[in-house]
Amino acid sequence: QVQLVESGGGLVQAGGSLRLSCACSARAFSNYAMGWFRQAPGKEREFVAAISWSGRRTNYAESVKGRFTISRDNAKNTVYLQMNSLEPEDTAVYYCAADAHGTDWYAPATVPAYEYWGQGTQVTVSS
Repeated sequence: QVQLVESGGGLVQAGGSLRLSCACSARAFSNYAMGWFRQAPGKEREFVAAISWSGRRTNYAESVKGRFTISRDNAKNTVYLQMNSLEPEDTAVYYCAADAHGTDWYAPATVPAYEYWGQGTQVTVSS
């Protein structure tokens, strides 16, 4: 069983930055595509960003392009989400997800594509 633990959430003012981290327990972490999703109250979980095994491919939601950056450190079994220029609309619980299928070009953007999920970390952006 793969465990994912997110950290780094918190309260920030609009225009500020946060960096989320997700530690993964998988032995072969470098063979997992990793993704970040978010869910605001009353809304469905939505895609934010994804990264392939080695990081050669990244994928972003249109709403975060140019503001968020996903990266990974396979030596540390950790994926990151750097969030800049935060807006109140970014307020949500952010979830990390992992999936071992696909290739090093695989960075899926859909909830069903991921097998493992973390418990989430709250991000609140005040106006």
